Amino acid sequence: MINFFKKLTMFSFVFVALFSFGCSSSKHLHKEKCDDKGSPKVSAEGWLNLDTVKAGRFDTGKMWTFDFPPTEYFKEAYNFAPTEEWYNKVRMSALRYANYCSASFVSEDGLVMTNHHCARQSITEVTREGEDLHRDGFNAETLEDERKVPGLFVDQLVLIKDVTAEVQKSIDAGTSDSAKVANRQKTFTDLQKKYKDETGLEIQVITFYRGGKYSLYGFKRFTDVRLVFAPETQLGFFGGDPDNFTYPRYNLDYTFLRVYDENGKPLKTENFFKWSPNGAVAEEPVFVVGNPGTTNRLHTMAQLEYQRDIQYPYTMELLNGMVNVFGTYIKNNPDKAYEMQDRFFSFQNSQKAFKGILEGLRNPFLMAKKQDFENTFKAKIMAEPALATKYGHLWEKIEGTRSEVKQVAYQSNAYNLNPNMSSSYFLMAKQLIDHANNVKKSGAADINLDTVATKIFPETFDKMMSDLMLELNLHLFTFALGKEHEQLKMLTGGNTGAAALKHALSKTVLTSRAQIKALLEKGPDAILGSNDPFIKWVMFAEPKGKELSAKIREITNREADFVQLLGRAVYDVYGTTIPPDATFSLRIADGVVRGFDYNGTRAPAVTTFYGLYDRFYSHDKQFPWNLPERWLDPPAEFELHVPMNFVSTNDIIGGNSGSPVINKNAEIVGLAFDGNIESLPGQFIFDTTANRTVSVHSAGMLESLQDMYKAVRISEELKNGRITK
Repeated sequence: MINFFKKLTMFSFVFVALFSFGCSSSKHLHKEKCDDKGSPKVSAEGWLNLDTVKAGRFDTGKMWTFDFPPTEYFKEAYNFAPTEEWYNKVRMSALRYANYCSASFVSEDGLVMTNHHCARQSITEVTREGEDLHRDGFNAETLEDERKVPGLFVDQLVLIKDVTAEVQKSIDAGTSDSAKVANRQKTFTDLQKKYKDETGLEIQVITFYRGGKYSLYGFKRFTDVRLVFAPETQLGFFGGDPDNFTYPRYNLDYTFLRVYDENGKPLKTENFFKWSPNGAVAEEPVFVVGNPGTTNRLHTMAQLEYQRDIQYPYTMELLNGMVNVFGTYIKNNPDKAYEMQDRFFSFQNSQKAFKGILEGLRNPFLMAKKQDFENTFKAKIMAEPALATKYGHLWEKIEGTRSEVKQVAYQSNAYNLNPNMSSSYFLMAKQLIDHANNVKKSGAADINLDTVATKIFPETFDKMMSDLMLELNLHLFTFALGKEHEQLKMLTGGNTGAAALKHALSKTVLTSRAQIKALLEKGPDAILGSNDPFIKWVMFAEPKGKELSAKIREITNREADFVQLLGRAVYDVYGTTIPPDATFSLRIADGVVRGFDYNGTRAPAVTTFYGLYDRFYSHDKQFPWNLPERWLDPPAEFELHVPMNFVSTNDIIGGNSGSPVINKNAEIVGLAFDGNIESLPGQFIFDTTANRTVSVHSAGMLESLQDMYKAVRISEELKNGRITK
């Protein structure tokens, strides 16, 4: 599921092996085929020399902005030159769904389309007592049945203004690294206030090219958003985690909502995407319009290597651990499965995503392409004396700051107490320490210790979850600090795994409220001088964590100036011929509907409802491939040959969930909801060989609405572009 993104096309055996299964860091690989368009060259002996690998034209992606759209490129690639009117209508028809997804208007009466997984929380919030809308789906048969989602908003981009000169001037006026950062933020704040006061819009200053350009975006915010239709979650996320980030795929990951105006009436809008009932076909040019979250394609090699060697290995240890914690907990507490399932899936989703990114960063071929881009970029800078003087030192500077952070990153991770990722034992120790310090500071003597003890060790204390999290925390501390770390040995007794857990729990008083109250009764000095391993750890780690956080903040402030200068260099050299990194701002990404080679076979461009039933029966009707009751005996008019999902070569990443997929006529042909496994390295490099966007087909959505769900009111509105009587 795209709230992020191994098998590349079989144009070469070694490339597939490299990308899919990883390899050593050797500089030479055996039996690589090649071509004359940037693919690796091969020696006479048949060995690949990575020094010959060249960057591709679109390694930095195709996430084009509406500030400077690539009209000439579109004309060259597709014989299609959009007009300003076309761009404006497309921009105004697209939406940002809250602060995490994308959406679009699909009728003149404010009907909004997004993914089911984007609207999952919204569906929960409008579920009434006795209902289970995730199990059964939701269909508002009339306007009056549409349910307002509390707190939900969608944003429409209506104003774009270049503010590069103002922002860069303020940065340059800073006399220190921290001053430059502060000046930049103050300018953002001032601009946002000024234009919000003038226009009444929601204002955001967007950074492009890491500081090469800045744009002020003004959004019209709609806050009366009502749920109209949602399929069952089992159809919205058919195949669950095993099928997540895969293709062929069979999902109805769509939901419809409606925007209402200030008078409580369906919003009237001229800007919406008309519906293509036939949808996308193979080799057709299509465009994804949405808000990709974050990419790092303009990072330096030093920054990417830091992610590869330090940041993401730790992230994977954490995510693997959290998946194990929640999986074990749910297995042992099936009655808690429903309330835990969302967080469990979130960790599984992130685990897959970061695993794919890390494998990409460890892929010598992909990193060789990144190295060639950096070498070429640097050579262009150094060839111009003025540019060389201004920018030539930046790579070395960034390499230096990354090296500094590398020395303290793991210690900082271990010493900083994250309340969302820490066992209750550490959090209870922190509460005891804070209580003791507060008493010493205030001299309070009339505190009800029963109340304090109950607050620290509540009735809802969950020992199993606390123990599972503790074992993970101890593992992460050992990963970050090493088994022989003196303070850590106090916690673990020099053990790992279950033995470390047992040792820590055998030495603490934090396993019962009575023991905690007894410690409270001894007074603040007894707490602060306690030999309890958790109290001692927090007393030691908390100041260390603050110190290291301050140090990393100082380094990153220094690095921020180098990064924004390098961003200016990117823009000076390349202009808008390459797109900026994703920043959860509106983009248009071009591509074509196209399958890909995988697993020794060919993934088709389009899948059908026949495949849905094949998955159902092939997996013995078992979760997560089971089907809701209404799907077990489809009505006679429901046509199984209709396209359900499809893939295209568009460039997307987390945040693009819910993005409309349109054709040249600005008609809906699909709804983007995921990328395939091969797309995951797209966080730092874009390659169209097998990187695919996975979308729900417009014909499949229409077929399911009108013939399976009998939601004729909605299907007719989509076909006509307006509410029909």
